[in-house]
Amino acid sequence: MSIPHALAGQPVDVTPFGPGLAAQRSVALFKSEQLEVIRLVLAAGKAMPTHKVAGEITIQCLEGLLDVEANGQSTPLAAGQLVFLHGEVPHRVTARVAASALVTMVLCH
Repeated sequence: MSIPHALAGQPVDVTPFGPGLAAQRSVALFKSEQLEVIRLVLAAGKAMPTHKVAGEITIQCLEGLLDVEANGQSTPLAAGQLVFLHGEVPHRVTARVAASALVTMVLCH
């Protein structure tokens, strides 16, 4: 069963999961013609393999600690921090500890 995307104007809860983080999974929150937002959940030591997307992206750490590898460097991203990447930039996201983040992607058509 798929989880429905949020509708325009509908609030979405993105508060940290806290102690319930381990039971959560990544989910697309909404997708429009030009924008997609995903709540990424990674267990400690897990990673999204190196990949790239056509449009610009932001990664905003909501809880935990992430490493974002792009442009030949690794940047730690703690809760409350956000990083911006240009489109077509290969990147990898690794959780140093269990973490969740909002990933926003500009969709190119």
